[in-house]
Amino acid sequence: MAKKISNTTSTLQLNFEQDKPKRKMDGAVLYRIQLIIAAFLFLIGTLLLVSFGSSFFVGVSDQSEVERGVVDTIKGSDIPIKNFAGLLGAKIAHFFLFKTFGWSTLLLIPLFYLSALKVGFKKEIYSLERLSWQVLFYILWFSLLAGFFVFSLDLPHSIGGGVGYFVNEKLYQLLGYLSIFVIGFGGFIFLVLFYQLNPKKAVVAAPLAAEEEDEEEEESLFIDEDGPSVHVDNDDLQEFRPIVPPVVEEVVPEMEAPVEVPEEVIPEPIVAEEKKEDDLDFTYKVADVADEVIEEEPTPVSREIKANDLVEQFGLYDPTADLPKYQFPTIDLLKEYDQKNQTSQVTMDELKANKEKIVETLLNYGIGIQKIEATIGPTVTLYEIVPKAGVRVSKITSLEDDLSLSLAAMGVRIIGQMPGKDTIGIEVANKNREMVPVRAVIGSEKFQKSTFDLPITLGKTISNEIFVADLAKMPHLLMAGATGQGKSVGLNMLLTSLIYKKHPATLKFVLVDPKKVELSLFNKLERHFLACLPDSAEAIITDTKKVVSTLNSLCKEMDLRYDKLKDAGCRNIKEYNQKFINRRLNPNEHDFMPYIVLVIDELADLMLTAGKEVEHPIARLAQLARAIGIHLVVATQRPSVNVITGTIKANFPARLSFKVMSKIDSRTILDAGGADQLVGMGDMLLSMGSEVIRLQCAFVDTPEVEDICDFIGNQQGYTSAYLLPEPDSEEMGGQDRGDFDPSDRDSFFDEAARLVVMHQQGSTSLIQRKLKLGYNRAGRLIDQLEAAGIVGSFGGSKAREVLVKSETELEEILKNL
Repeated sequence: MAKKISNTTSTLQLNFEQDKPKRKMDGAVLYRIQLIIAAFLFLIGTLLLVSFGSSFFVGVSDQSEVERGVVDTIKGSDIPIKNFAGLLGAKIAHFFLFKTFGWSTLLLIPLFYLSALKVGFKKEIYSLERLSWQVLFYILWFSLLAGFFVFSLDLPHSIGGGVGYFVNEKLYQLLGYLSIFVIGFGGFIFLVLFYQLNPKKAVVAAPLAAEEEDEEEEESLFIDEDGPSVHVDNDDLQEFRPIVPPVVEEVVPEMEAPVEVPEEVIPEPIVAEEKKEDDLDFTYKVADVADEVIEEEPTPVSREIKANDLVEQFGLYDPTADLPKYQFPTIDLLKEYDQKNQTSQVTMDELKANKEKIVETLLNYGIGIQKIEATIGPTVTLYEIVPKAGVRVSKITSLEDDLSLSLAAMGVRIIGQMPGKDTIGIEVANKNREMVPVRAVIGSEKFQKSTFDLPITLGKTISNEIFVADLAKMPHLLMAGATGQGKSVGLNMLLTSLIYKKHPATLKFVLVDPKKVELSLFNKLERHFLACLPDSAEAIITDTKKVVSTLNSLCKEMDLRYDKLKDAGCRNIKEYNQKFINRRLNPNEHDFMPYIVLVIDELADLMLTAGKEVEHPIARLAQLARAIGIHLVVATQRPSVNVITGTIKANFPARLSFKVMSKIDSRTILDAGGADQLVGMGDMLLSMGSEVIRLQCAFVDTPEVEDICDFIGNQQGYTSAYLLPEPDSEEMGGQDRGDFDPSDRDSFFDEAARLVVMHQQGSTSLIQRKLKLGYNRAGRLIDQLEAAGIVGSFGGSKAREVLVKSETELEEILKNL
């Protein structure tokens, strides 16, 4: 640590010590990056050196090759290149020496070498910033100066380059040979302004130059703990003061009198004598308090220092270290279709015919059109029209069926106003549809370079653009679609895109598949991506009895995660994980949290068998689980109001609908029409907020999913699936029942008993629906019926067994009670 010049310096040093950890970056990673950049700069400098040096000797021989076009260069030539840097070196030398600035570009070589020295080894022979400005100016100025002589004396063109020759040619037309004075005057202005030539500074010019060049080195005396210390003798103060930075002058109160120097050197006179006592008293106080705080109790800054020390010693925490050899699935696992056969089959004749029919149909209803444009997509073609002034939008939107009849096409959909445009959209299904292969979207640059937390790609828009979204921002997705319209393929596409972008340590799936066959393909990912209850025989939940347990377990996981976020002082999973990676959380109390995506393939079946027992935890997760990284994807074939209830629907802002059977179903899932006008086979509408996007879902075939799962499943995985916490017993068993007291039974007890015996179904939802009671009261009635021996014990999502088989037997029990 630097020695203290005076007592006031302790405050300065304390501030530097506190700021030092903040300036540190990830030591090992930063050092490697710096070495790579330094090597790259050194390589560029060497390439320029070899290219220019070779060009001076063999440049004439390569002249014919470097002037060839790009196409001819790719085809190749029989003439050998003599430049030691090959064809690239010859072209680089030709560009800089003949096309741009000529010989002056040689100044770039030392600039690259010195840059590599500073970046890689933190050594600076000369101020790199000053050198850069000088090199840029001198390259241009020397090019102009040399260009004058090239133009005047007919010297070799490469001396001044193309820029120098061109500028001098224009200056000669304007000023003749007097242009040399213009060039010289420009150099004189640069010398005066950049080097700050001033006769008054002649005495201290050398110290000032030393100050500018060594300014960063002097600052490092106070920052580096192992660096040299500052020592100033009283006899040397008169000579030292003019080049000391102002902050150092303020911490030297021992000076007896201010030094008289020109104010060009020091902007303001420093009078240390007048405020000497006040400064000393104030500084001593701050230094003592700071020392006491550091000694008595660790502060957040000191904890950050410890965390930085851990990062410097062990590096950042790597959540993927448990599976260091994990390999992401490759694009080769996806089938490559013949792209020639996958291009859009929409012909110009079809476009013109549809355009004429649209215009004709609208004219029949007195609607004129100013402009019409067509955008061809994989499934539909979008015709954007601009109606004439005075035409109501509602008048056009009401003609959906008439346009469909006129065009003889299924799936005509009218968009009242295109988002962000002054046009009305008419979507017409193509006669020959284009399939979107999964390889085209997974392998696209847009998806591969996406930086979303949970990136998903579903297919292409109607303008043939790859659609990529962030599931973490949705944050939950509700899917619907009739049988055979592409819903299962859409789920597979969503899961596949997440698998291609996320490491098993950062993402887990909870898969619920009541149909038992749709999601079974992903069973091989159990030891990598799947999560389940500790006592589950299979990671994919196919038994409806365990669905309620799993949902309640996720609710418990959510509560545990929120407790950890509270202790860590974080608001969401992203902040928490970043803090844990930076080793600012105690690993004995905290751990890295992977994202959890709950996928339910058929909600309607669960609602029929479990009802409120499923709806309540789903609604709770949808309301609260976003911040702690639990996201829901729920699909159903039947988007009716008793399946997609108001509680569930309100917490799913993102809705995805494939083709449905009626306008009512479309409004249930999207709060808008249009889903009933889709053409099926992956044609879908995605609603996010106020925007509805039409997409063609990419097709991922079953063998492709199997190959992906085999590729991952054959790799080393975890010892088991990611285990969720055991759900609380009270969540699974209802309320505490206690002993049955006949005198305290509900007034609806007899009626409820007769109802369950008559239907031979002991469920809370039955009592709630038939007797029009609230859920809590119906639950208490079921508890009393169990205590009376009329129904059996709680059995998960399945209705309780009715122990009384006839109404006659029931009446006898009621009499005895």
